[in-house]
Amino acid sequence: MSPRVIAIDGPAGSGKSTTARAVAERLGLAHLDSGALYRAVTLGVLDAGTPESGDPIVGLARSLPVRLSLVGESFRPEVAGVDVSQAVREPRVNAKVSAIAALPAVRDWVNDELRAAADLHPRGVVADGRDIGTVVFPDAPVKVFLTASPQERAKRRSLQAGSGSAADDLLRVQSDLARRDAADSGRKVAPLVPAADAVVLDTTKMGFEEQVGVIVKLARNAFA
Repeated sequence: MSPRVIAIDGPAGSGKSTTARAVAERLGLAHLDSGALYRAVTLGVLDAGTPESGDPIVGLARSLPVRLSLVGESFRPEVAGVDVSQAVREPRVNAKVSAIAALPAVRDWVNDELRAAADLHPRGVVADGRDIGTVVFPDAPVKVFLTASPQERAKRRSLQAGSGSAADDLLRVQSDLARRDAADSGRKVAPLVPAADAVVLDTTKMGFEEQVGVIVKLARNAFA
């Protein structure tokens, strides 16, 4: 495992991936998005019609293959050699990814792939996900648990999706996030919890550049 790993955990809609990407750019590291790999696996399952149980899914992921390819300073999700960066954000993937990501065999395979990917970048990675600091990279020298109020997370997710800020839209998104939170926090395998040594960063009232700056400062202090 690369010794220069910044692990950013947090619930859905907390801005993990956007923040991790910005931190990686500031520090000259690669961005490693664990959710993109889970989504790529889910997309492969949906397209292939594979039974939604662990071993067949892992077999499919290996045979297609599903992988993260290092392109410049970021990792791109691919299925059978095709860039699926946009396809993995489709609603049909959103509806299934939590269930598939909860399968122990799938998680074990994804975790191994993430560790292998981190070793590909000579300067290190900024990795984000829901168990990055607790399970995937428990020895990461910098761990951050990024969160915000449910209302703020719903607002950010709505803006990201381009669905506006109408009250009905926000309530729907907030309800969806609440279901994701319950599923992620209540699962038996790698539940969503901050690592014991993580810095919990509530960004509800923070600007984006401010939260990125806090993590960059933590990293520079750790890697000095």
